[in-house]
Amino acid sequence: MNVRRLIPTTAVAGAVALGLTALSACSTSDAADGGNGDKLKVTASFYPMQFLTERIGGEHVAVTSLTKPGVEPHDLELTPRQIGSISESDYVLYLKGIQPAVDDAILQSGVKNTVDAATLTTLENHGSEVSGHDHGHEGEHAGEEEHGHEEEAHEEHSEGDGHNHGEEGGADPHIWLDPVKYAEVAKGVGKSLEKADPDHAADYKKNTDALVAELGELNTAYETGLKNTSTKTFITTHSAFGYLAERYGLTQQGIAGIDPEAEPSPARIQEIHTIAEKEKATTVFFETLASDRTAKTLAKDTGLKTGVLDPLEGITDKSRGADYIEVMESNLAALQKALGAK
Repeated sequence: MNVRRLIPTTAVAGAVALGLTALSACSTSDAADGGNGDKLKVTASFYPMQFLTERIGGEHVAVTSLTKPGVEPHDLELTPRQIGSISESDYVLYLKGIQPAVDDAILQSGVKNTVDAATLTTLENHGSEVSGHDHGHEGEHAGEEEHGHEEEAHEEHSEGDGHNHGEEGGADPHIWLDPVKYAEVAKGVGKSLEKADPDHAADYKKNTDALVAELGELNTAYETGLKNTSTKTFITTHSAFGYLAERYGLTQQGIAGIDPEAEPSPARIQEIHTIAEKEKATTVFFETLASDRTAKTLAKDTGLKTGVLDPLEGITDKSRGADYIEVMESNLAALQKALGAK
């Protein structure tokens, strides 16, 4: 899987070195699928979308991710070549609100089969503190979540998808960190691939069902593993875990909001210290794609431990697992340790 992911990256580097323009986009797609031009050319915006299209598309798709392994997705700037390659795609999967540059490029690409994953489930607002016990009113959306239809959901989410991760009233885009929501997205992706490539619809359905079952097992592991813990509060440098916290009755305390590199104010450090003492929190989590400096400074100031909680925005050789499922299992183990699972 890693080799396959690296091929488009190599192709991009080669194209830049040769000074080629977007006209060479088709050759990259051929490289990605070994020269087999009859595969569905799929562009995914970043890793969580890439994982879905690779798993559901299987042997019928050639997937290119716009975000190279190790690049922080929020910082992505597209080359003219990448913008051209989007237009050459048969199918595009992205998540509106995470990468403004991608949102703009896809809007102008004219690709018929373009799917915004945010329209396949319901988005919610999450601030830096999110408690699973404070969202009883969200239940009214439950029925809606079951039918993640693009048509129904599109209107509802369009105004709340700004790139602000739940701060200042915007919708939180980190839906893939909740296995239940991610499964809803997977179902929608499966249906849209069936429409885009009817000849292989049966395989897409079979692959979707298998992935949804796997995500169901992951959800059960989280439910069971986090049911009895000494504390329900975890502290993180990246406020990406609102949906996960809500799903499993936890409270996320973000140090400095959406930017994992941001320095917290002295007042926020004191506040975190107070919360940690009151809620018996033990650990400050940082992520693999960002510096651990803030987490270590805060831990030192407050006497807490540090640990890794991966927001799964990209897979690298530093990731604690080879794919989404494995890294989510590592995240579960990290949370169990930090929360004192019994």
